[in-house]
Amino acid sequence: MEGPTPVSALIHAATMVTAGVFLIIKCSPIFEYAPIILTIITFIGALTAFFSATAGLVQNDIKKVIAYSTCSQLGYMIFACGISNYHVSLFHLANHAFFKALLFLSAGAIIHSLSNEQDMRKFGGLMNLLPFTSTMLLIGSLSLMGFPFLTGFYSKDLILELAYSKYTISGTFCYWLGLITAFFTSFYSYRIFYLTFVYKINSYKKVAQHIHELPKNMGISLLALAFGSIFLGYVSKDLLVGLGTDFLNQSIFILPENNSQFNAEFIPHIYKILPFFSSMLAVTLVNFFFEYNVQWRLKEAYNLNAIYKLFIYK
Repeated sequence: MEGPTPVSALIHAATMVTAGVFLIIKCSPIFEYAPIILTIITFIGALTAFFSATAGLVQNDIKKVIAYSTCSQLGYMIFACGISNYHVSLFHLANHAFFKALLFLSAGAIIHSLSNEQDMRKFGGLMNLLPFTSTMLLIGSLSLMGFPFLTGFYSKDLILELAYSKYTISGTFCYWLGLITAFFTSFYSYRIFYLTFVYKINSYKKVAQHIHELPKNMGISLLALAFGSIFLGYVSKDLLVGLGTDFLNQSIFILPENNSQFNAEFIPHIYKILPFFSSMLAVTLVNFFFEYNVQWRLKEAYNLNAIYKLFIYK
């Protein structure tokens, strides 16, 4: 979506893109009595999450990576609805709004300080020049990755656990596809941070001379969103998705046979910690890829241009 980053932040976090998810949540009584439709929603949600994440992997425009990330997270919300966990979908929607708005506004601060440059290949080495912005982007990225005890961790990992606990073909399919998507999500989230702040500086000299930290009034809004990105999930988890909570009262209807929230508590422990390890593997790979320029060698050695083109052209 072409537009200023504050507009992108608002649209991707709170309004346009979340309307469809909210409509499904409010229409839960209709969907609960249409099991075939629920299965279709589950598959479409999981595939959306996966394909959008593959597009985000290779984009070079910082805003495009974050935009495809939104599409991918919407896939998570939709497949949470498909497995009859509408309240968890709403929980992820609320959590996602905070860290996605934070990512967009941090990206806006970076673009602003680099004279409107959006190509991440022309960033690099900004850690010491933009310490506040780098901290904000790191918080947003870690929350999106589902790093333990940040906001994204409480909803994203719960969606995967609930998918596995369904013990159906669609639920198991969504768990594994969601796990691969979590790996991709961590890869492109950390890739933004690495290329912008850690990698060697690639800016033009005249641009680098004018790099500056963002004004205080912009910093306040980032701080507020960072606070939500760290604490919101922990504070509101029991209220929104805790066992026995009546927060949404009769707004959401779930058939008793479709409610797997209790089962999710007792799935094998390995399936609960796999998303975290897949995220850490992605972070390690980003460091390895860019430290030793592995990505270009891989393209040349295995002729992966076809796959790269598939991802880059969405």
